[in-house]
Amino acid sequence: MDTIAIKDLTKTFNGFTAVDHITFSVEEGELFGLLGPNGAGKTTTLNMLSTLLKPSSGKADIAGADIYKERDAVRRKIGMVFQEPALDTKLTGRENLEFHAMMYGMNKEERIGRIDEVLEVVELRDKENILVENYSGGMKRRLEIARGLMHRPKVLFLDEPTLGLDAQTRRHIWEYIQRLNKENNVTIILTTHYMEEADYLCDRVAIVDHGRIVIMDTPDRLKDLLGGDVISLEVEGDIDSFMESLKKHDWIKTLKKYDTETCQHLGIGENSICLTVEKGDKRIPELISEAQNMDYKIVSVNLHKPSLEDVFLHFTGKRIRETGDNKNETRRDMMRRRMQG
Repeated sequence: MDTIAIKDLTKTFNGFTAVDHITFSVEEGELFGLLGPNGAGKTTTLNMLSTLLKPSSGKADIAGADIYKERDAVRRKIGMVFQEPALDTKLTGRENLEFHAMMYGMNKEERIGRIDEVLEVVELRDKENILVENYSGGMKRRLEIARGLMHRPKVLFLDEPTLGLDAQTRRHIWEYIQRLNKENNVTIILTTHYMEEADYLCDRVAIVDHGRIVIMDTPDRLKDLLGGDVISLEVEGDIDSFMESLKKHDWIKTLKKYDTETCQHLGIGENSICLTVEKGDKRIPELISEAQNMDYKIVSVNLHKPSLEDVFLHFTGKRIRETGDNKNETRRDMMRRRMQG
């Protein structure tokens, strides 16, 4: 049964299309990921689904409530953890949750019991009376997740839930998210530009770029689409001629030349290619032999199993970007002002 159903959802800002006719559904209890670079339209999508932003066109239902016609009903059914911190740092952890519960009209007895429950879930019961300004980054994130759960939502939206956290803290947050999803049957949509995060957490992933869904499936199936092991080769010589020679081999499933940005990210020379093959360890000697026969020198070679980053590179032609441009920053600032105002 689908808890979230989205059809042709679109948002434009002064002629710029931030979200471009996206369509997908999320089943009850599913942990669904929107994976893409900053500026891809992930946050804008969540803002529309949570009724913070009116779509330009399209439709969406959240747990049976229409985001256009039943905004109050949608807001009662969802919890939201924003990308930017939204806690009152001059209040304690418990006071932040108390204020949120009052906003949802929970009576005193219900508030006390529920606050105790969610603090236990995120393991902050012993820190409940400490001012939030003295919390670590990971503690603040856990408190925001607790706040999003206060009113027992059917759906939880997590916008870049581990952004800016160190690797160890990020892993702990993953464990909390998994526990919420599996033990409480909360349907979750999270946005992320961390490949490992999407791979570890999500039942299904939609790769988003320039406001569109490029491809969508389980992480394992997406990686299987590449058809084998991934080999990166840096070559001295005419790389285009070498690639043309390789096209005759039917055991090479995909063949691409790395762009400059990707080469810099991987720490390899710009004369580099990426190919996917079956049984890569056995094919490397053949590739080296062919290069030598053409008087090319293999400078470096790397073999690894496919990752979601390889999938992203294959379907978009570039690696995932970790920073947005000024337009995207301006758009986020505008949205933040709208939400605060």
